Amino acid sequence: MSIYKQTYFFLRITADSIMLSVCFGLTYYMIPGSLVFKSEANIYLSFFTIIFCWLFVSNKNGIYDELRSQNFSYELKAIIKNCIVSTLSVVFVIILFNENTFPLRFLIIYPSLAFLFLSSEKYLLRKLINAVRLNGRNFKTMLIIGAGEAGIKFHTEISLNPYFSYKFLGFLDDKRSTTSRKEYLGPISNLEFVLESENVDNVMIALPDNDYSIIRRIVKTCERYPTRVLLLPDRIKNISETYSVTKSGTLPVIMTSEERISELHWQLVKRGFDIVFAFFSFVLIFSWLFPIIALIIKLDSKGPVFFKQERWGQDNRNFIIYKFRSMIITSNDLDDDGKYNQASKNDQRITRFGKFLRKSNLDELPQFWNVLKGEISIVGPRPHPTPLNIESKLKVDKYTRRHRVKPGITGWAQINGLRGETRKKSLMENRVKYDLWYIDNWSFWLDIQIIIMTIWLMAKGDENAY
Repeated sequence: MSIYKQTYFFLRITADSIMLSVCFGLTYYMIPGSLVFKSEANIYLSFFTIIFCWLFVSNKNGIYDELRSQNFSYELKAIIKNCIVSTLSVVFVIILFNENTFPLRFLIIYPSLAFLFLSSEKYLLRKLINAVRLNGRNFKTMLIIGAGEAGIKFHTEISLNPYFSYKFLGFLDDKRSTTSRKEYLGPISNLEFVLESENVDNVMIALPDNDYSIIRRIVKTCERYPTRVLLLPDRIKNISETYSVTKSGTLPVIMTSEERISELHWQLVKRGFDIVFAFFSFVLIFSWLFPIIALIIKLDSKGPVFFKQERWGQDNRNFIIYKFRSMIITSNDLDDDGKYNQASKNDQRITRFGKFLRKSNLDELPQFWNVLKGEISIVGPRPHPTPLNIESKLKVDKYTRRHRVKPGITGWAQINGLRGETRKKSLMENRVKYDLWYIDNWSFWLDIQIIIMTIWLMAKGDENAY
């Protein structure tokens, strides 16, 4: 690690530690009673847990790297995630030591202060570093090998973002492209001459993947110099829109369809939110609403209060889903042709009170128990009945990819009107399309938006709910 990188690293973790200390102190001392523990030692434990979680997650996500090619929104997203993780760490300490005071004010005030202070700190630090770079200091030189479409796109990217602070040296390519004479440094055979005559920090290889022997020769040449080699994938984007580079033993492997939602730290954040949300839903809503709904179901029709059905969860694992019963007990799951008998508009199997339950989505409330058990999430692709899964996976492309993540009580497809029956193949294809978009573009704030929209649809009534 260079002297600059060491200084940069320690500057950032020191600044973060100071800001977190200020936020914790302001929350605790300026708002009396915001965090009350039986033991004073647990206060210090909470403080150091927050610091550790913040620094660990930040370092894990590369926030303390140079971030030369990342914009400020990348850091803001990381700050939001860190606020959630560090706040949940306090909840963990409370549960671990059986504290009898739940610090609701702390859980609101601390993350708000942390977001304000840390985002301001990182914004000012970024401004300072950018000012240094724009003055011609702390820049990195970049040589691009390959002046085709990929190379031109990469050059455009670094040109449009001066805060990346790359000094472009030029292109090397065996085929003379449309680049200017100044940018074109000759054929690839000139590489060693350029490395000898210029201070080249980075070499970006933007050649077709089938030029393996040429790429190998370039890498071997660059290894004789203190130059970092970067490889811009050529055909991988034509295979899959999402991918990541990992290792299998000592071999580098490109993994297609590696979703952000599958990353361990995000799974912990999502799971923590699921538990907290489901717990408060049980305490604040289910505790008084359950007996009312149960009584009306019993008065309205014969049969049990709950409806139980086998569904496919993450990795196609079977689980039993719970709902308030909204149909008569003599209804059949399969039609005369052996296909799954989906609920339809004016379905005679639905009870009078069942229509209200389904229209308002209140029939889904018992699924918070599935959430607490870890079988489903608050937000995710809706789990379909087993017979419907068997039918759909044979007809709809990429259908089972939606089972790589936990299913949810509500989802992106549902708030966009794609709920209800899917007897036509096109309807299921659209639902799967939205489910896969959610998986590929997942963020914590997307989940929050979906929850808010679901509550709004519950309040006004969803016309596709029947």
